[in-house]
Amino acid sequence: MTQYRPATRIQARNRATILDAALDVFAAHGYSGATVDQIARAAGLSKPNLLYYFGSKEAIHTALLSGLLDTWLDPLRALDPTGEPLDEILAYMHRKLQMSRDLPRESRLFAHEIVQGAPRILEALSTDLRLLVADKAALIQTWMDQGRIARVHPHHLIFSIWSLTQHYADFDVQVRAVLDREDPFAAAPEFLETLYRRLLQPPG
Repeated sequence: MTQYRPATRIQARNRATILDAALDVFAAHGYSGATVDQIARAAGLSKPNLLYYFGSKEAIHTALLSGLLDTWLDPLRALDPTGEPLDEILAYMHRKLQMSRDLPRESRLFAHEIVQGAPRILEALSTDLRLLVADKAALIQTWMDQGRIARVHPHHLIFSIWSLTQHYADFDVQVRAVLDREDPFAAAPEFLETLYRRLLQPPG
């Protein structure tokens, strides 16, 4: 019977280096366009050394996605049923926008996977994500029924927040080209908050 041995500090550091390098490569090229050789070069390791830690490109990609999905769902999980509805939704929007600012590579990795049909996370999208969104959409619907926010389609409200915040990461080159030297995140928070306040402000 083989005894389990925890990773040494060097092994843990090498795994982290590989995953960080792979995030750059996958975010730039997508799964299909990325190669183990590219990841090894970006990590400053030989290909055999990299394959000692991860047996394949898919294993690296899966490791990145499995960690990313929880991170991606956390802002929606934080929507508090006991909070003030408009404040909760605006806070969710701000958390998503901050993720686009702070985690652009992760956002593009996720976008590449979705565009390719989500072959490696479709099950999670169809279970964990679907159930979470259904739960939060029901909460938003309750707030609407109570007259605390204006009536809109709750699922499409969530989709719109995804679209309007992740755009800044996934289309970063386009956004920065249009804005020239202006920081994309300087005016975005105020603009999006105004948009959602006006959309969700209850009548009267």
